[in-house]
Amino acid sequence: MSNGTGRKSPSAARERIRAERERQKKKDRVRRQLTVAAVVAGVLVVAGGAGFAVVKATEPTGWEAAKEAKPVAPAHTQGKNGTEILIGDKSAKETLEVFEDLRCPMCASFEQSSGASLLKDIEDGRYKVRFTMYTFLDGAQGGEGSKNALSALGAALNVGPEAFLKYKSALYSLKNHPEEQDDAFAKDSVLLKIASEVPELAHDKGFEQAVKKGTYDRWAMDMTAQFGRKGVKGTPTFLHGDKKLELPPVPQRRMTREQYNQLADANFKKMIDKEFGPAQGGPGVAEGEKDPSAGKDGAPGIAKGEKDPSAAKDGAPGGAPGIAKGEKDPSAR
Repeated sequence: MSNGTGRKSPSAARERIRAERERQKKKDRVRRQLTVAAVVAGVLVVAGGAGFAVVKATEPTGWEAAKEAKPVAPAHTQGKNGTEILIGDKSAKETLEVFEDLRCPMCASFEQSSGASLLKDIEDGRYKVRFTMYTFLDGAQGGEGSKNALSALGAALNVGPEAFLKYKSALYSLKNHPEEQDDAFAKDSVLLKIASEVPELAHDKGFEQAVKKGTYDRWAMDMTAQFGRKGVKGTPTFLHGDKKLELPPVPQRRMTREQYNQLADANFKKMIDKEFGPAQGGPGVAEGEKDPSAGKDGAPGIAKGEKDPSAAKDGAPGGAPGIAKGEKDPSAR
C-alpha cells in the first residue's frame, strides 16, 4: 500500500503558479511588441503616404514636365534633338535662316505678304531655309499658344516638309491667326481645325493623335531653348551666315491691305536680291532699269494714273498715315 496521503505538496503548487505567471508575462510582452510594431508600421505608412503626396505635389506638370520627357524629334529634322529644320534643295549653295514665333503678328504679316516669294525661292533652289521657331511671346503675353502650335507644327513636319510649310502658312493666315494677346493656339481643337485646311493633314490620324497627346511637346521645348541663338531675340529675323539682313519697312501711309502686301513683298525681294543677287527669270527690276514703284526721289510712289492712297480727303498729297475705311492696320503689332 502506498504511503501517500493524496494531497499535492505546497512547493509543487507554487511552481505551477510561477510557471503560469511567466507564460502570462511572455504573452503580455508579445502583445506589447505587436502593438508597437503595428503603430510603427502605421506611422511609416502615413509618413510614406505623406512623402509620396509631397513628391507628387512637387513634380513638374505641363510644359515644365515636357522638358524632362523623353526626346522625340519629328522626321525631316537634324542636329541635337532635331532642332534643325532645313528645307529645300540639298544642293543649294546658300542657306537663308528665318526666325519666327507662331504668335508673332509681324511674322504673320510677313507670311501673308511674302510667304509665296520665299517658297518660290526654295522651289527654284535659290537657297535652302533653316527655320528656327521661338516661343518667347508665351512669356511676354502669357499663355502657351506658341509652344502648343510649335508642337503641332512638329507633328506636321513629321508628315513631311510640304505639310510643314502649308500648315505654317495656314497658322499665319489672315483668317486663322489670332491677335497677339489671344492665346487661341493653346487649344488643340483650334490647331486641328486649321490643320483640316491642309490636304496632307486633313485625314491623317497619326498627326491628330500626335497633337492631342503632345508627342512633340519636348521637341517644342528643345526648340524654345534655342532662344537667343546667334543673338536673335526678335521675330521675324533673317540671317545669311552671321549677317543679319535688313528688311526695309513699308512706308507709313494710308493704304489697303493688298497695297501693303505688295509693298512688303517688293521690299522682301529687294532684300533678297541685294544679298543673293537677282533671281534668275524672277520678278523685279532688271539691271539698268528704273524701279517703276519709285517716285522722283527714288522713294516708293504712285503708278501713273492712280490716286495716291495716302492723300487726304481733299485730294492733297501727304495725308496722315492711316488705314482705308473698314481695313485693319496690317502693320500694327
